Amino acid sequence: MQALGNYYDATVGERTPRPALRHTIDADVCIVGAGFAGLATALGLLERGVKDVVLLEAHQVGFGASGRNGGFVFGGYSLDCADLLAQLGPVQAKTTYAFTRQAVDLIRRRIQHHAIDCDAVEGGALLVNWFRDDALLHRQQRLMAEHFDVDWRFIPKSELAQWVTSDRYSAALLEPDAFHFHPLKYALGAAAAVESLGGRIFERSPAVSIDAGGGGTRVATDAGTVQARHVVIAGGGYLAGLVPQLERAILPIATYVMATEPLGDALHRLLPSRAAIYDTRFAFDYYRKLNDTRLLWGGRISVRDRHPADIAQFLKRDMVKVFPDLRGAQVAHAWGGMMSYARHKMPQIGRLPNGLWYGLGFGGHGVAPTTAAGELLARSIAEGTPLPASFVRYGLPRTFRPFGLAAAQATYAWLQFKDVLRERQAG
Repeated sequence: MQALGNYYDATVGERTPRPALRHTIDADVCIVGAGFAGLATALGLLERGVKDVVLLEAHQVGFGASGRNGGFVFGGYSLDCADLLAQLGPVQAKTTYAFTRQAVDLIRRRIQHHAIDCDAVEGGALLVNWFRDDALLHRQQRLMAEHFDVDWRFIPKSELAQWVTSDRYSAALLEPDAFHFHPLKYALGAAAAVESLGGRIFERSPAVSIDAGGGGTRVATDAGTVQARHVVIAGGGYLAGLVPQLERAILPIATYVMATEPLGDALHRLLPSRAAIYDTRFAFDYYRKLNDTRLLWGGRISVRDRHPADIAQFLKRDMVKVFPDLRGAQVAHAWGGMMSYARHKMPQIGRLPNGLWYGLGFGGHGVAPTTAAGELLARSIAEGTPLPASFVRYGLPRTFRPFGLAAAQATYAWLQFKDVLRERQAG
């Protein structure tokens, strides 16, 4: 079976195209980018009574990472929780992590309130141990309980087959509050919610220049203009050539996902539960069971995009290491996409000296943090509440592209090697 494109695109159903911006309009807030961060900011503003909100999207709603990711909805950031604790201290770390827990709850409420049909599955998230030493799971469990007030359940090897059937894993931790969904359906549902509350969304309207003046900010597209009191940049990995201060502070990093053909009962035997699963390596796999009995599988990162046939080939090799019985399974869909990473691995949420707001740099752990960012930005714009110091402190350190991209690829390769070395040492 030939590897095709994005499974989410293929299964989202009929999409009604939105108009491009072809004239000059005014707005209270103009948001550049209609992915999760931009949509969450728009919803947060509209829910707070800011009615004149415009989103500009260069392609279609959810075109970037928001419509290409694994669909995991759970707490935390790309930065490891232990590092978050070490860098922020116990009080700020707990508060900062809590923003993402609140975001998970908010996503649930929005799905229910706006009747968003996004294949949401309340299965939890399972962190499975690739290595034999389960002490790392116990350390993580204590860390989350003591410092983040999160109860992750330890699942020993004797019970693991109730969740996943693979000899690769020694034990696991279950995060029960997590769930997973079809991210593109959610993005489109959030966009419809924005419009139901009075927001306007223009697709195929790339922002080409921004002029921040004393009387407001002018955002020009290739065929129209928005004059706004506030402008929010939420372009992520597809931000290019618009705001140099932001572009030079992110690394666009590619990640890869595939989906098998329908596997029927064979998949249920391997994955008796509906948990979304990821493992304890730095270069981890992540996967989940889809409603049509396909296995969605993701992993690896790179500084360049790859052809779908190549993605299908190397991700299938990874899958077969975990599930040898799926050696004969066909890959039906394979795709990649660009995420934006900061050097510090935390979201970049703030305001530039010229007045532009921004929310980007969510890395590979972005569903909840993008929603958290949208809430924080909306609160600051609508209510004047200062952005949390825990985000402001991270700032916009330069990534020194293209050298930063080469360094990121080398670092990833080194950490992959350390994963392999640790596995061999464990015997």
